Amino acid sequence: MTYNIGFIGYQFMSKAHGNALNKLPMFFPDAPETNRHVIVGRTEDALEEAAARLGFENTATDWREILDDVDILYNLTPNSVHPEPSIAALERDIPVLCEKPLAPTLEGAEAMAKAAVESDATAATAFNYRYIPAIQHARALIEAGELGEIRQVRGRYLQDWLADSEAPWSWRNDEEMAGSGALGDLGAHTFDLTRFLVGDHVGEFDRISGQLQTFVDERPVPDTDETRAVTVDDAYTAQVEFESGAVGTFEASRVTGGHKNDHSIAIYGSEGSLRFSLERLNELDVNLDDNRGFETILMTDPDDPYISHWWPPGHVIGWEHTFIHENYEFLRAVDNGDEYHPDFQDGLAVQRILDAVERSAEGGEWITL
Repeated sequence: MTYNIGFIGYQFMSKAHGNALNKLPMFFPDAPETNRHVIVGRTEDALEEAAARLGFENTATDWREILDDVDILYNLTPNSVHPEPSIAALERDIPVLCEKPLAPTLEGAEAMAKAAVESDATAATAFNYRYIPAIQHARALIEAGELGEIRQVRGRYLQDWLADSEAPWSWRNDEEMAGSGALGDLGAHTFDLTRFLVGDHVGEFDRISGQLQTFVDERPVPDTDETRAVTVDDAYTAQVEFESGAVGTFEASRVTGGHKNDHSIAIYGSEGSLRFSLERLNELDVNLDDNRGFETILMTDPDDPYISHWWPPGHVIGWEHTFIHENYEFLRAVDNGDEYHPDFQDGLAVQRILDAVERSAEGGEWITL
């Protein structure tokens, strides 16, 4: 069948997922067929432009009006709008792909995960970095035991788009709309990648010590002479002990000058180690056996994950391809009735970690999950 797709939201993430749906038939011909049926937003003029650019047939300003007309819902809104539409769709057994973090609060994420359990529909949390070929290869090495006993994880996600104190205010600076700042926006990705890569070996996050810091208390509102308060963190740090006794150190910041989108993760085991950076997403650094340092592997060979769909060896792929891979796997799971991960339970597990970091920062103590 051809699935009628509905998007809620028409900005950054809608471009990423819209591009993915556009590219799927060309590069993944076995992907289920989709029809970009309707896109939802608040502003009609902006909606018309977005619909034309992203290839949608219809627009709407109320998501409640479209649920009878779509087969799959993409919730690509600010975090505060994640729970209600997603739950309503799942109650109608409509598959949902929701952007991360799952909700602005743990309570909201729990309600979403409960709705997913009670629904017959697929509920996906959009952690797209799982679908980078280098990350898929790293997981395969870990699963094969190449790193031995996992002892330590280091994860960081550094950006600099708020390093300038005069950088404009947006919904991502507001606690009610976003839930948290760098912690939820960036740290959620790192926590999910950690669970994906080593969760089967180290268990869940057992206890956490966290710190949050806001460096700029207010920012200018675009196109006005006003400022608005910043009510979320600019940066976080955390120390973690896993159920196995392995340890982890994590950090994220949106004010680290010189780092545009530096999502890095390193895994250290008794027999080897590996490291990855999103700013070099076609490469994986690996140190195994008696290597005298890291070897950089270029992930562009046809037998590397997903690469057979793309270009000849040495021709790199980019950030946008992660969404194409993600949509391919999600739509196939919907079409085949298969189990999909990361699902809402994975999103909830990450939300519990975010909540623990916040509670630790507030109370100045270790939090046991």
